[in-house]
Order: sequence, then C-alpha cells, then structure tokens
Amino acid sequence: MIKLLKGLKPYKISVVLILFFTCIQTLAELLLPTLMSDIVDFGIVREDTFYIAKIGIIMLVIAAIGAMGAILTTLLSAKTGNGFARNLRKRIFIKIENYSLKEFDEKGTSSLITRTTNDVTQIQSFIVMMLRLFVRAPLMAIGGIFMAINKNPKLSLIIIFTVIVLGILIGIVASKIIPMFKLIQDKIDNLNRILRERLTGIRVIRAFNKINHEKARFNGASEELKNTTIRVNKIMAGLSPLLMLILNFTTIFIIWFGSFKINSGGMEVGDLMAFIQYVSQIMFSLIMLTMVFIMVPRASASAARINEVLDVDLDIVDPIQSIETNVERGCIEFNDVSFRYNGAEGLALKNISFKIKPGEVTAIIGGTGSGKSTLVNLISRFYDVSSGSILIDGVDVRDMTGEYLRKKIGLVPQKAVLFSGTINDNIRFGKEDAKKEEIINSCKTAQAHDFIYAMKDKYDSEISQGGTNISGGQKQRLSIARALVKKPEIYIFDDSFSALDFKTDAKLREALKKETIDNTVLVVAQRVTTVMNADKIIVLDEGSIVGIGTHKELLNSSEIYKQIVLSQLSEKALNSNI
Repeated sequence: MIKLLKGLKPYKISVVLILFFTCIQTLAELLLPTLMSDIVDFGIVREDTFYIAKIGIIMLVIAAIGAMGAILTTLLSAKTGNGFARNLRKRIFIKIENYSLKEFDEKGTSSLITRTTNDVTQIQSFIVMMLRLFVRAPLMAIGGIFMAINKNPKLSLIIIFTVIVLGILIGIVASKIIPMFKLIQDKIDNLNRILRERLTGIRVIRAFNKINHEKARFNGASEELKNTTIRVNKIMAGLSPLLMLILNFTTIFIIWFGSFKINSGGMEVGDLMAFIQYVSQIMFSLIMLTMVFIMVPRASASAARINEVLDVDLDIVDPIQSIETNVERGCIEFNDVSFRYNGAEGLALKNISFKIKPGEVTAIIGGTGSGKSTLVNLISRFYDVSSGSILIDGVDVRDMTGEYLRKKIGLVPQKAVLFSGTINDNIRFGKEDAKKEEIINSCKTAQAHDFIYAMKDKYDSEISQGGTNISGGQKQRLSIARALVKKPEIYIFDDSFSALDFKTDAKLREALKKETIDNTVLVVAQRVTTVMNADKIIVLDEGSIVGIGTHKELLNSSEIYKQIVLSQLSEKALNSNI
C-alpha cells in the first residue's frame, strides 16, 4: 500500500492544500460550540441583544469559512484520487503491455482485467476517503478532547472510557472482516473468468446445449461472491448502530453527571451544551476513522494484487543497447533451439536447427501439437528460447529491442484478430501512415478487394469487435492485407489460409509470389497444396524436425511427410504433382 501511495508525489501541492483547508474546516467546527455556549451563558442570561447579534455574525462567518474549506477539500480530494487512479491504471496497462505470453499465461486475462478496473477503484475510493477524513478525524478528535477538558476535566473521564470501548469494538470487527476482503477480490476474479469464458465461447456452448450448465456455473460463482459480500456487510452494518448506541449512552451519562454539576454551580448550562457538542464531534471523528480503517484491509488486498502485477520480473526484457544490422535482410537462423512452456513436463521444441534466406519461401508442416505455432512465437520473441539461439539478420533476437525486431516481421496469426473500427483502421494497424493506394494494393494481393467493394461503405465499412460481422475467410484476408501493407523484411503466415477455399488460396499464393519476391516468407499450414510449391519444407513431429527439403525430396526421404500427403491427396493427384 505504501509503495502505491508514493504515486501521490505529483499531487504534493494538492495534498498540502487539502491539509490546509481541512485544518480550517476543523478549526471552524471546534470554535462554533464555544461561541454557542457564550451566547447561552452571557447573551441570553444578560439579555444582551447586541452581544448575541455580534457572536451570531461571527458564528456565521466561521461557519461559511468552514463550509468553504469542506467544499474545497472534497473537490481537491476527488481530483487527486481520480488523477492517481488514472496514473495507476496507465502504469498497470503499460506493464501488462510489456508482458510476454508467459506472464499472461501465469496471471490470466480475467484476473488482469479485474486488477486494472475493480482493484484500482478500491484504491481510488480509499485515497479520496483518506484525504478527506484521515487528517480531519484525528484533528477533530484531539481538538474535541482538548476543548472538552478545557470545559470540565472531570467530566472528560467519560470520554476516555468511551474511547477504550470503541477501540475494543473496532479491533474485533477488523479481525473478522480483514480476511474476507481478499476473498471477495478472488471471487470477483473467478466471476469475471467464468463470464469471459461464457461470452467468448457462446457458439460452442449453444452448439453442445450447455447453456443451463454455464448458467449454473455463473450462478454458483455469483452466489459465492454474494454470500461473502453479505457476511462482510452484515458485520459492517452492525457496527454503525453499535457506535451510535455508544454515542447516545455517552451523551446520557454526560447530561446525567453534568446536571449535578450545574445544580452545584460548578458548571454553566452553555458549557454543558458545548461539552455535549465536543463529545459528539469526538465520537463522529472516531466513527469516521473507523470507516477509514475498515476500508484499509480491502484497499490493502487490492494494493497487494496490483503490486503483484507491477512487481513481475519480466521474462523478456529489451537490451540496454539494441544491436541493429543491415548486412543481411530477412535471414532467419535457428541454432539448436529447445523450448519448454512454463510448468510443462516435456519440451515443446527439441534441438531445432535450420536457416531461411531472403527470397525463399519456407513452409512448416506437421501434425497437431507438433510445435508449429510455438516456433513462430519464438521468432517474434513472444517467448524466449529455453536453450540455443535464434538469429535474425545474423543478430540474436535477445540482443534486439522488441520494437526493432517486430518492425522486420509481418505476422498473420493463426487466429485472425480484427478490432472495432473501419476496414481502413484495421489495415492501418500494420502501417499508421499507409496511403489509400497502399491499402487497396495490399487488399488486392490478399484477395480482399472484391468483397470490400461489395460492402455498402467499401473501405469505410465498420468492423464489429472481433470481426463478428464478416466471415472467417474474410477475416483472414484482411489480416493478411494488414501484414502486407507493412512491407516488412519477413512475412510469417501461421496457418493463415485455412479458412480460404482452394481457388482463393491458389490466387492469393500466386499474388503473394510477386509481392514478396525479395522477402523471406515462412508459411505454417496444414494443407499440402499450400506448402508443396515452397522452396523448402520443414516437417515437424512432436517438437523435432524429421525432414527438410522440397516436396519431391520429402516424398522419398520422409515417411511422416508422405503419410500427410497421402491423407490429403489421392495417389493419382500425387503422381500428377510429382
């Protein structure tokens, strides 16, 4: 918590002003009961109208100053709290943006969303409350005790007894609810995870008639969160009436003992009224402090969760000095690369070695789980190798900044991802300053121009979130166009033609040859027809290379490749291709 509160440094002036206006507000509230007692004891007793009017005007002025202090304190507290939350969300977002896929896998998307939203809101509420009350409440309590002792030292003993009782009560309540706040945040995580799974997997859920099952899962998680929250709120709800009960009994005892002192002439009626006011101020200040301390456990739990995000030692860090070279352009080299996913029992890739030269089309083929997409992720440095090295243009990718490395690569991922906005916006994601002609040319190469022109607004047509208003093949072609407009040194197509029909696939590959003639092209595919014309085909099986060569060479040298080909092509088609 203390580490996060250091983020208030940019708001030092605001915090100082809040303290200043809080002191003014508190001083005004402490002076008013004394002035009121003067009116009762002197003005009314002596029937001095001028004195009553004079003190009354002073009270109005002081009340106005106090009200102004309260308004400015609230305004500055709200601005400071919201500004702090904005900066904190920005820090978390930037940190998460620098995560490798390994950190994303460890933390989980739903948990990261909760920490960036709900947990930051808890910290924000605590800071606003703290700035408004954390200074005011102690000042009010200390000032009230001082003023009460000044009015009657013996009667002030009641206050000491009350404070002890309050301290015990608050300690009991805090011990009950502190463990529950961390539990609440964990249950919010779980609820978000289930909701996200349900929304993203709605087609599968409906296809398998699992709607009622998912409803039961969601209702169960919601019920758990509800029950835990109710338990906390019950304890907190019971605290307020107990505090008010203690306040009322304290007032009764003060009036009881104060009446004897008035009868004996040891105390004025106005002083008793002022004493009751000071006791009320002391009690309310303690109640306010209690509210702040009740928020501390929940804010602390949220702060701990946020610090877990901010304190992560990044698995992939940019070097202090990036090594850049133009000696080779688009050359990829794997040197005895092995890779293991975090927590996995075995290696996903084992002793991978090959070299791809500029101007070559290299294809990677293999069964499901053979490590094709893993290999692609290592080139883009979404993960770091467990052993060995990957060289781009003769330089280890670990010696390049992520920005410099990814400028060289145009990646079309296995799952085509589009963003809400127009088609133009999505294509320009690859190159922000792309001209209209560049966008049209990349879409023509990707075989997307025709279906775009068939749309009402053409290139200004809106794409919904995730591209749900277009087909899978259209999404893939737009993803390919986005990579093409970037004009990188290296093109990586990770199973990016799977949703295309054979005719469109063939036309697209033919157009790509002309567009990428001097570039390095790496194609990951399941279809033999997509890879058979590549300059080099790499066959993967269970994370190892079991064959490298052309289509004809592999048919004679690799049994696994031959089996893949025969599973997709008939003997007749195979012989005609040979």
